[in-house]
Amino acid sequence: MTASPRPSESEAFRFWLKLGCISFGGPAGQIAIMHDELVERRRWISERRFLHALNFCMALPGPEAQQLASYIGYSMYGVRGAITAGGLFVAPSFVLLCGMSAVYVEYGEVTAIAGVVRGLGAAVIALVAAALIRIGGRVIHNAAGLVLAAAAFVLIVAGVPFPIVIAAAALTGYLVGRRGHPLLGGGDPHSPGGGEPAEQVAPLDSGLRRRFLLSLAIWLLPVAALLLAGGFVAQLAGFFTLAALITFGGAYAVLPFVASAAVNHYGWLTSRDMVAGLALGESTPGPLIMVNTFVGFVAAYNVEGGLAWGLLGATIVTLCTFVPSFVFIISGAPVIDRIRHTGSFAHSLQGVTIAVVGVIAALAVFVARHAAFPGGDPDWLVIPLAAAAFIGVWRFRVGVVTTVVACALVGLAASLVG
Repeated sequence: MTASPRPSESEAFRFWLKLGCISFGGPAGQIAIMHDELVERRRWISERRFLHALNFCMALPGPEAQQLASYIGYSMYGVRGAITAGGLFVAPSFVLLCGMSAVYVEYGEVTAIAGVVRGLGAAVIALVAAALIRIGGRVIHNAAGLVLAAAAFVLIVAGVPFPIVIAAAALTGYLVGRRGHPLLGGGDPHSPGGGEPAEQVAPLDSGLRRRFLLSLAIWLLPVAALLLAGGFVAQLAGFFTLAALITFGGAYAVLPFVASAAVNHYGWLTSRDMVAGLALGESTPGPLIMVNTFVGFVAAYNVEGGLAWGLLGATIVTLCTFVPSFVFIISGAPVIDRIRHTGSFAHSLQGVTIAVVGVIAALAVFVARHAAFPGGDPDWLVIPLAAAAFIGVWRFRVGVVTTVVACALVGLAASLVG
């Protein structure tokens, strides 16, 4: 599938703003939404390039869905495209969470959202399942690819760290490709597109080193200033910069670390506060790691007092969480865009692309287990609702927004009736 001519910047801006407002469901759901909208419907990016971008982003620390949006934005309009796409991906969630955090700290209660979250779980199951079938059908064309994807699935489910799985897949792709048997099937084994027409990629400009150093300065100088200021703001900046650099494996992997430090080590929040933050993070669009924004708001409110301090704390934490992602994407995307077309590296990326199908399958199982079988017992609202949503998405091409809103309303209605 070839990419369509790139959209105007105003059209892209409207899409990224819309995506920021509807990107519920954690990274698996958000990646499914982007695949459906950008590859299937709008064709702003090809299937292969989308998967290569996903490979790259999943190997980085930080929220992979937000980084994927930044990468795609970069592929269209360079640095300003990355900042626009990645920034709008989190901006609506930041505004919502700051408002909801203010209500929480002032009144001590969070509006009942269990029903909405329950319905959203069904929507995410349907969207991820549809994306898995579409992507798997396009990149697995032979028994070798199926075995590699299945192996990646088993390893992820068994708890093997993601970087090890990706490294093993890259080595497998390289070794198989050296024997003249491209894992993706078809086409020239030295062409990662497998016969796909070449698409325009961002040039690898001579100022890449200068851009990298400038990005580091924009990221690290404000952090250094906050650390030198000392006190509470230094604690916030230091801890959440560290958390951003070890966020491998998604928000679910790092949030226990954040919760333990915020509640037990620093004493910024109570356990009840952290549970409320997780509920709010699940019910708002954007990456689940946006729970950090709630933690920053409530911590600053509790320690320093006042809503103004809460907003400052939320802002510091959000910047410390996401600015590293922009540095990685803006500095790394040009290199990846160039070397993904070289022979040996292309073979390795073929292996990684196949493995990502298994990783997405593992994510789908994780989402289904937690949403449809909470506590081990079947949820007889979520299971049929997810099945109906999948049929709507797969068979009748119902849009993502319609699916998400409909499932949320069903979940809300069920909670009111019950």
